[in-house]
Amino acid sequence: MSTPRLPTVFLPHGGGPWPFVELGLPRSEVNNLLAYLRSLPALCPTPPRALLVISAHWEEARPTVMSGAQPPLLFDYYGFPPASYQITWPAPGEPALAATVRAKLEAAGFATGEDRGRGYDHGTFVPLKVAWPGAGVPVVQLSLVKGLDPATHLRMGEALAPLREEGVLILGSGMSFHNLRAMQDPRLGAASVPFDAWLQAAATADPAARRAALIDWARAPGGRASHPREEHLLPLMVVAGAAGGDLGRVGWSGTMMGWKLSALHFGEAS
Repeated sequence: MSTPRLPTVFLPHGGGPWPFVELGLPRSEVNNLLAYLRSLPALCPTPPRALLVISAHWEEARPTVMSGAQPPLLFDYYGFPPASYQITWPAPGEPALAATVRAKLEAAGFATGEDRGRGYDHGTFVPLKVAWPGAGVPVVQLSLVKGLDPATHLRMGEALAPLREEGVLILGSGMSFHNLRAMQDPRLGAASVPFDAWLQAAATADPAARRAALIDWARAPGGRASHPREEHLLPLMVVAGAAGGDLGRVGWSGTMMGWKLSALHFGEAS
């Protein structure tokens, strides 16, 4: 039996350990994003055999995969309540998939690396603990590449697209708006509205126009104000590259701390 091709997903992972401790966020915002994350497993026509996650919180000089069999959690956030550092989520790694990811990237001309000891950072374990609380699906995390060139990350995704035919769900974990200065100056958060509208239009355009728009994202209305540094946007490039000729849609739209955010899906079965 053939394996149905899985979609690719760019999701907002929120701020720090937001679902698991009380941070004073509006309850309606929390519940809205929680409901979206819990819906992720239902996107797949068959349950994924593994998850490949590109998180905004890991950058290396070359694409690097986590290859440990049982990765720990990496509590890469600071200043939160003690319970934030006692979270558990024992999802297994999958060294064989990590090797396959490297092989596909190297066949596309990338030099790659692996890290057997690194743990899941909060861009991975926070949203996926909500979506797959049983931690039963193997997870491999793939780094961004320093320099944060959008075309490079689109090409990475293109090289990884065949994994969708092999039961692997490719997830980009970031934020469509990420300017932490907006926490002190709410006026900066206003940029999230025009940029999110542009991003939705870009993601749902035909694939050639989508690719061109994403490469030139910094010229978008509110682009640089939404992403003074673009590491939280770059996971989108990987999942859009892996989408190939599949169309995109807005999978979720809402707010966090008043900032406009969206999740973007590609290649969902109709």
